[in-house]
Amino acid sequence: MSRLAGPFAVALALFAFALALPAAADEPDKIFDKSTKWNLLTPDHKLAVYGIDDPLIDGVACHYTLPEKGGVSGMFGVAEEVSDISLACRQVGPVAFKGTFEQGDEVFRQRRSLFFKRMQIVRGCDEERNVLVYLVYSDKLIEGSPKNSTSTVPIMPWGDQPAPRCADALEE
Repeated sequence: MSRLAGPFAVALALFAFALALPAAADEPDKIFDKSTKWNLLTPDHKLAVYGIDDPLIDGVACHYTLPEKGGVSGMFGVAEEVSDISLACRQVGPVAFKGTFEQGDEVFRQRRSLFFKRMQIVRGCDEERNVLVYLVYSDKLIEGSPKNSTSTVPIMPWGDQPAPRCADALEE
């Protein structure tokens, strides 16, 4: 056995641990889940609904639904989750931009497998219509994944406050 085998194993374990950590600082709020397949001794397969607030834009919230595998692999957190994710975003209060953003900036991301797959929600601005556009997709390091869902948030006046323009928050 090589003298490098021990340090390499430690480095590999630390790398795997780092990949398993949540990718975003704020965890989504789990709203509820619904079992889709009952398992006797292990967790059920479920559809789970989560909510997040846009970290850069006050007054916008998104909800997404994704499948969560149960069984033995799901119980130990090593199941590779499928890429079927739905998304709905809405204006829930007066819109206020906390900063600027680029088209396609990441709003939230989450690992969907131990090493290779992650789910991402990104944001854009339809300048002509003053609409925020949110896209959820999952990517896989090796093969990629074309499954996606889009939601739009027309920016509307709230109470007596006029609607801000998303174009004004875009980085040039």
